[in-house]
Amino acid sequence: MACLSLTLGGCAMVKVKSLGAEDYIAAKRGDVLSSGELSAASLEALQVLGIEAKTCTADVPACAKTLSTSEGLDEERKLSTSAELWTQAAIRLTPKGEAAQSDATVGAWLEAARYAYAYLFFSPRAPGERAFEDRQTQVRDYYNYAVQQVVGSLFARWRAQIASDGGVRRDTEMDVAGWRVNAEATELRMPGGVPYPDAIAPASSLRFEGVRSVYRRDGFGAELVAEVSPAAVGDPAAYPGALPGTPLAGESRDDKAPAFSEMPFMPVTLLLRFDGQTLAQVLTTRRVLISPYDPYRQAEVIVQGQRLPLAANFTAGYGLWLARSGFAKQSLRSMLGRERGIVRPHLYLMQPYDPERRIVLMLHGLASSPEAWVNVANEIMGDEQLRRHYQIWQVYYPTNMPIAWNRAEIAKLVEQALKHFDPAGQAPASQHMVLIGHSMGGVLARLLVSSSGDQLWSAVTAGRDLSGDRGERIRRRLQPLLNFQPLPQVDRAVFIAAPHRGTAMADGGLGRFVGKLIRLPATLLTRFADVLSDLAGNEKGEGRKHKRAMPNSIDNLRDTDPFVHAAADLPISPRVRYNSIIAQRDPKLPLIDSDDGLVPYRSAHLAGAESELVITSWHSVQETPQAILEIRRILHKQIGTE
Repeated sequence: MACLSLTLGGCAMVKVKSLGAEDYIAAKRGDVLSSGELSAASLEALQVLGIEAKTCTADVPACAKTLSTSEGLDEERKLSTSAELWTQAAIRLTPKGEAAQSDATVGAWLEAARYAYAYLFFSPRAPGERAFEDRQTQVRDYYNYAVQQVVGSLFARWRAQIASDGGVRRDTEMDVAGWRVNAEATELRMPGGVPYPDAIAPASSLRFEGVRSVYRRDGFGAELVAEVSPAAVGDPAAYPGALPGTPLAGESRDDKAPAFSEMPFMPVTLLLRFDGQTLAQVLTTRRVLISPYDPYRQAEVIVQGQRLPLAANFTAGYGLWLARSGFAKQSLRSMLGRERGIVRPHLYLMQPYDPERRIVLMLHGLASSPEAWVNVANEIMGDEQLRRHYQIWQVYYPTNMPIAWNRAEIAKLVEQALKHFDPAGQAPASQHMVLIGHSMGGVLARLLVSSSGDQLWSAVTAGRDLSGDRGERIRRRLQPLLNFQPLPQVDRAVFIAAPHRGTAMADGGLGRFVGKLIRLPATLLTRFADVLSDLAGNEKGEGRKHKRAMPNSIDNLRDTDPFVHAAADLPISPRVRYNSIIAQRDPKLPLIDSDDGLVPYRSAHLAGAESELVITSWHSVQETPQAILEIRRILHKQIGTE
């Protein structure tokens, strides 16, 4: 009768509905991670077996068992649906905020990872055969997210156990929710060579302002950021004082703080590997191995005989470091020579030292810090080919100090770091170094690849009597600053908006006003007091009305300064090829008469440059997309110059 009624009523058993563009992706890709609801693929699998979704989600262990024994679904559908069901169950069990996860929650995440792992590696088809299938992408995401949750929870427990044991390192094995979890002893090298991090953070949970792009590599594994203490890497922040570079009470930081340090944040990718060589073994095992990897050194991983791309996030660690650095305020205090500023250069390595990668050394400008390079460095490390060939070092230096002093200290610092990491000087990292300097950093970069000869010495001591003790004192103090050779490891330099011949702005009203606010460290003034007196002809007993002042960085940037005049004509090493990037504020003006608001074209231009790119921009041109693309072009070209 029911069929007859339907027939007589003309009711259709099947109806069709067209989906709009807004529904297309939701229908194909929507799942428990994106919408909180089961995907269409899982719902269809349950419908085939006549199982209500609500009934299944109310008792996931029983539902997963039903799925595993059913004859109505192929293995891939069983495993992928179970992986999503366990992911949904784990999400519902996961507490909000910072609350610790219970054993039941961790157990649910382990089951989600287990079924996803089984689908990927123990179903009839290999991952490569499903490369273009949406379902495989979903299941991979269930695995990656579950690994992130498991590792985060277990790490928190492990650190708590260490704290309760008085800081004694515990065994890397742990029992939780009936599972035996072990952490693999690998060749992963943490910053500073420490055995394990102080904290970890999921890269997917971090969002940054001021960073133009986030660079990732899609693949297998959970993307995290590992953090170690500043003391572990030798960061000056580990010493007393609120910010890096703060002098110690009653003593000079120069005597205590290391001169270089690795960045205390690094990307780490983690996998969970389940015991077993067959599907049945994987689905019944209670043992799992945590395997960590450095994505800078490893782009692929082999799991169950399958070669897979290793997931990675190359921006999160760098962004987290800058966000916590305090550089913005400190760099201004440093320029003015105020308390809690830095008093000497410090070298930061953006990743653990790699002897196989060439070094890009970056030098910021006046009143600035490594933050000036945020998008430049991020875009370089976001370029996969450049990332394979280069590592970035950044110099953070006190921009109030005389240029000659900073040049000498930076040269000593670079040589010291290279000798520490590569005593024989034979590693690729010690060859073909690239210097990139912006503004005053460009002037320093130029001096680091130049030969002084006697030009600077003659300019400073011209017309002065250098005989006797007075001459000896002057030579002993000034010759190390004024007589130098190019860094032998460098064969490429990029000068960006660099005032090689000074700028009238430094000699104008604002420049002189700022110059008067700058203080130099008392230790520096004391060290050179006798030399300044000698240069002014003020030997003991003579009048002091002609007392000579120690020049600061603003003084050195004036286009009337004798030092900058002499330095502008120093010969650049013939083995160094160099490029210029110059900003032009008003493109309507003739190039020769233009400037970037601070530096005139005439001062930034260098004859003999391999290339010169002029960009319509204000002085901070290094942050423009055009400048970054040019830097990347130069670095790509440099790769072929071995």
